[in-house]
Amino acid sequence: MSTQAVAGTATRRPRPGGASTTKKKQWRAAYLFVIPFFLVFVTMLIVPLFYSGYLSFFATRLVGGTSFAGVENYVKTFTDPLFLAGLGRTALFLVIQVPIMLGLALFFALALDSGRVRGAKVLRLLFFVPYAIPGVVATLMWGYLYGQDFGPIDQVLGFLGLGQPNLLSDSNVLGSMMNIVTWEFVGYNMIIMYSALRSIPAELFEAAEIDGASQFRVAWSIKIPAIRPAILLTVIFSIIGSFQLFNEPSLLRNIAPNAINSSYTPNFYAYNLAFVNQDVNYAAAVAFILGIVIMIVSYVVQLTTQRRERLG
Repeated sequence: MSTQAVAGTATRRPRPGGASTTKKKQWRAAYLFVIPFFLVFVTMLIVPLFYSGYLSFFATRLVGGTSFAGVENYVKTFTDPLFLAGLGRTALFLVIQVPIMLGLALFFALALDSGRVRGAKVLRLLFFVPYAIPGVVATLMWGYLYGQDFGPIDQVLGFLGLGQPNLLSDSNVLGSMMNIVTWEFVGYNMIIMYSALRSIPAELFEAAEIDGASQFRVAWSIKIPAIRPAILLTVIFSIIGSFQLFNEPSLLRNIAPNAINSSYTPNFYAYNLAFVNQDVNYAAAVAFILGIVIMIVSYVVQLTTQRRERLG
């Protein structure tokens, strides 16, 4: 009996090298799934990035053609009034639009999470629908609404005797873009915050309510601190999106050419330099400087938030 058991045990032993063969097959399968992504990533991002960096160190002149210029394009960027003016508009856009957008997103997320809003599922979908609309379509739609000669907003205000403010004038067009971006991305940021709120244990809210905490107190002292990572994520995304502002100025320029120039935002400026002025070398330098600015601002915001959390 014992001899048979020993024999059976011996027959069930794994063959030498069997485990390593299985691991090799798993590694091969993993690489087969990962390699296509890396090929696309390297081809579509890494190679163009290095090539753009290479182009940024050259300059094309009428006399002499293309020659190595070193950091000349980068030095020119810091003294370019068109680039600096566009960067200033973007900074103003960031300071005003992002707090309003994220404030609305946080308010809607807290309202839906409170459970006291009727039709929460329908409202959640309605808030998110604008983000599903392509940015080009949204800008064209709002451009029609803003139009001074044909737009319903100015027509209704004029009919009511409130005047026609011309929402696409030089002084109002930036605010009009803020409204478009806010309308598009409030629902997107709300979904991120709402998902983070749903992951908070319900026991915390129940304990707070037992202690007599109001809904505002629960939101301020429990919910908002608990979703700080999600809020920080939306802030970083919003900073990047602000500096990449392109659809709105490029499309609204067709109906407001006097208010929007070719350098209205840095991203739009780089596009016009490369594809209109055919100055790809300087456009590459502008794009790299813009990327560095985005990284610095994002890092400063993240570092400031982490320091506040440590002090708090």
